[in-house]
Amino acid sequence: MTVRVRYGPSPTGEPHVGNIRTALFDWLFARHHGGQFLVRIEDTDQRRTVEGAEERIFDALRWLGIDWDEGPDIGGPYAPYRQSQRLPLYDEAVEKLLADGAAYRCACTPERLDALRKVQQSHKQPPGYDGHCRSRPLAEVEREIAEHEGRFVVRLRIPEDGVTEVVDALRGAVSFDNALLDDHVLRKADGYPTYHLASVVDDAAMAITHVFRGDEWLSSAPRHLLLYRALALEPPVFVHLPVILGPDKGKLSKRHGAVSVREYAAQGFLPEAMMNFLALLGWAKDDRTVQMSVDEIIAAFDIDGLGTTSATFDLERLTSMNGAYIRDLSADAFLARVGPWLEERLPAAVPRPVDAGILRPVAPLIQERVKLLSEVVDYTDFFFLEGPLPYAGESLLGKGFRNDRSGALAALTEVRSVLAGVEPWTAERIEAALRGLADRLELKPGVLFTPVRIAVTGRTVAPPLFETIALLGKERTLARLQDAAERLEQVAG
Repeated sequence: MTVRVRYGPSPTGEPHVGNIRTALFDWLFARHHGGQFLVRIEDTDQRRTVEGAEERIFDALRWLGIDWDEGPDIGGPYAPYRQSQRLPLYDEAVEKLLADGAAYRCACTPERLDALRKVQQSHKQPPGYDGHCRSRPLAEVEREIAEHEGRFVVRLRIPEDGVTEVVDALRGAVSFDNALLDDHVLRKADGYPTYHLASVVDDAAMAITHVFRGDEWLSSAPRHLLLYRALALEPPVFVHLPVILGPDKGKLSKRHGAVSVREYAAQGFLPEAMMNFLALLGWAKDDRTVQMSVDEIIAAFDIDGLGTTSATFDLERLTSMNGAYIRDLSADAFLARVGPWLEERLPAAVPRPVDAGILRPVAPLIQERVKLLSEVVDYTDFFFLEGPLPYAGESLLGKGFRNDRSGALAALTEVRSVLAGVEPWTAERIEAALRGLADRLELKPGVLFTPVRIAVTGRTVAPPLFETIALLGKERTLARLQDAAERLEQVAG
């Protein structure tokens, strides 16, 4: 059997973590087994469709490195791959179900259904259709449909007794009492199918072998299985994945850091780190392996590595993993990754195109400090800026010179004088000169180095000071120290 799996997003907004994790598991399973992974846009709820959402879904997949063998953009043997373009198939299935007595037309108005829900709520009964049109004379139902301008829905006729057993690849056999299942809608009054009908028809028509989806769909699985049987179709293997929880064990939401996958890209996460992190939300190679390449994950991924307990989304863990991936990049790869960030975020005054190669001498030092690519700009902008840096003169005092402006000014004056005599201009010679000055001034190195760092970088946190000064060059360093001294003269006290 050739494995065929599908990712069926609805174009109703941004692709979020839980949705993309399902796509990733589909893709990993297909690649592991040498099968096919297809994308099918499930856009039958026309009211909720958002313009541009489909392309945002594709962008998220491409960013993660997930490719597809069939889809609406590239076609395939089972085209079309948008459900809104497959309506005749669903109509054909509905007519067969009606002819076989497995489904029926329902003329109940929204007002009646709303009243029914309120009664059920007042009696603390589970919500669900009461089967009002199930056994009514057909002529009576059709007359009522005509009175409502031909509007009706089609419902599946669920057995009134017995048990439907769903075999789930993670949980084994799960039994459902048919009496507790209502006759759900297959086709809506607007002529579009519900997810229940469209997914079953399309999965069968597209020869889908395995369906990965969240376990919130487990309660719908018996309905789908009954529909497969009514249509005389072979069901796929169901794999219902546990939901992803926040660190507080509540439902995952934005307050836990769960945002659009595209937002993670915008924050500076690496796609390979994100893929690794998502893969471990419900799956594990073993009890010790954490960081893996894409090829390693594909080689190890299979259903038997999936768990049945909910995974926890930990943004701190993701950020830490991203930092580890950044540190593992070669210097050339790191500079290539940060190039677009420098182009986008450095001040307009910096000439374009930005030469990221300027940072090569300190690239490994920056890599050790950043956990997100977006942080690189804050660690490097001063290498590209000319003229005065944007910082407040008071910040030059730091803690060591908090109440001693004249002391700070004298120290910076001495630093400039000492550095003016450094030759050759290397990090080693600069360090020796500054440490020697700290000893001579009887200052702790940290006290002296803080105003120096702010003077030459404009920041309290930067790459290692001596390497930074060496890379800036003598002329710019001395000019920035002179500017800092002039600022200190303007500081009160």
